[in-house]
Amino acid sequence: MILEYKQWAMLGTASLESLYMVAVSALLTALVGVPLGVLLVVCRRGHILENRPLALSLAALVNVTRAIPFPIFIVFVMPLTRLLAGTTIGTTATIVPLTLGAIVFMARLAETALLEVPRGVIEAAQAAGASNRQIIWRVLLPEARAGLIMSVTITVITLISFSAMAGYVGGGGLGDLAIRYGYQRYQTGIMLVTVALLIVVVLAIQALGDYLVRRITWR
Repeated sequence: MILEYKQWAMLGTASLESLYMVAVSALLTALVGVPLGVLLVVCRRGHILENRPLALSLAALVNVTRAIPFPIFIVFVMPLTRLLAGTTIGTTATIVPLTLGAIVFMARLAETALLEVPRGVIEAAQAAGASNRQIIWRVLLPEARAGLIMSVTITVITLISFSAMAGYVGGGGLGDLAIRYGYQRYQTGIMLVTVALLIVVVLAIQALGDYLVRRITWR
């Protein structure tokens, strides 16, 4: 299997597009998804900021959004994508559904990590006179940091998968290249190289996440 120079150039451009989509989406997802996960936890019954109506509303929103398959979700949020990005096609436009779809995924993972913090630690902080803000910033988040790092790792890998599926609607990146050339034009070489690149990136991200978790756990 020998690819031509033009094909390698397309692969390089597509790789940069995928990196751009995933990096921006991952940053926005973490900035919104982790706080949302915190709200899902602290607003639960018996927690420090108990607010059942808000907790139930957020949980319903997360569950409904997660239930929508991502290719359908891309189409569903197209009006919002057009409003925010000015278009529904292209790399930048794809960031909108990628981020919105991954936020709820990240929120659930963050919620799970935060719920693993022993209740006794929170009660000890309350007994010491810590405010709710101090409990969140100095107890919940630090105690759950290993789980949160793994949550971010899984979310980034999921975003890579989402970005590949975005190729079905002209989202750009490796997924778009694989569909337009590897599948529709029967260029098997491009398809195989694209799959190999995605596998290598996923393995590298997972290895980095595992390493960071080991370092934090050891400390």
